[in-house]
Amino acid sequence: MSTPAEELSTQLGSVLQRKLGDISRIEALKRLSGGASQETWAFEGVTDRGTLPLILRRAPGGIAPEGRETAVTLATEAALIRLADKAGVPVPPVRYVLEEADGIGPGFVMDRMEGETIARKILRDEEYAEARPKLARQCGEILAKLHSVPMDSLPKLRHSPAEAEIEQYWQTYKTHGHPHPVFELAFKWLRSNLPGEGRTTLVHGDFRHGNLIIGSDGVRAVLDWEIAHTGDPMEDMGWICVNSWRFGNIDNPVGGFGKREDMFAGYEAAGGPKVDPERVKFWEILGTLKWGIMCTTMYEAFKSGMDRSVERAAIGRRSSETEIDLLALLAPRS
Repeated sequence: MSTPAEELSTQLGSVLQRKLGDISRIEALKRLSGGASQETWAFEGVTDRGTLPLILRRAPGGIAPEGRETAVTLATEAALIRLADKAGVPVPPVRYVLEEADGIGPGFVMDRMEGETIARKILRDEEYAEARPKLARQCGEILAKLHSVPMDSLPKLRHSPAEAEIEQYWQTYKTHGHPHPVFELAFKWLRSNLPGEGRTTLVHGDFRHGNLIIGSDGVRAVLDWEIAHTGDPMEDMGWICVNSWRFGNIDNPVGGFGKREDMFAGYEAAGGPKVDPERVKFWEILGTLKWGIMCTTMYEAFKSGMDRSVERAAIGRRSSETEIDLLALLAPRS
């Protein structure tokens, strides 16, 4: 009796043989991770010229999930990757988007790119020593291209300006029934300091360690577009500056590897408009608050018994770190 992985390998191989032509079969299909929201499978596509390293990103079990308010469909994610590619954003090229008739469920196949996503290695290992000083500027250049994707080319996406983000996370915070005075202070500050009207662009929504493939030459690809939306482009800049993504390198605000000024310079040099640091700071504060509430959501899942994993409990504990970060941002010492 074949296993689910063997069945998927047979089905996927048949689909790609029909749809891509140059692939005769697939080999070495392997699930890469549990995946909080989607499955990720690595495999080799066998052709007359050798093998192609590929990735299948698929809905869990091949079953389309019930609509999640903040997540795009896998077909939309694939469309965004292709649009980003046209704009010059480094992404893994999408080879094929699964169709209902394929019988595998929603998903898409893309190239598998070499590189690292684990922050600890990127920030510590000698292999990335030459790349680290370049990364902040590269991130700015990439974001300028990402934010240049024509609005009229985008698939249907939710629009989420600052007011909507604040309200969404306020509603989530209230459901937890546990007071966090620092969070409430941050909500008050954010509502009192909303930035004026600015540009509306495509926003990646989760531009940070874990979603960037990095090699010895720098950023090679931007991954995980599932919470992309339209909104203030400075949201992406503020998010990568959140202290939680520095992994201890607090003096390098951009991902623990660089300075804000380098990222801003890269953004402007790649065609983006002049960056307002105060606007980015607003989004860094909102991003810090959002991550803190996400951490408490993890704890609620652990407390309720829905997921009693150590990981849930450990991440839930990190909400206290975000409170310290918020105080440092809202009331910095002179």
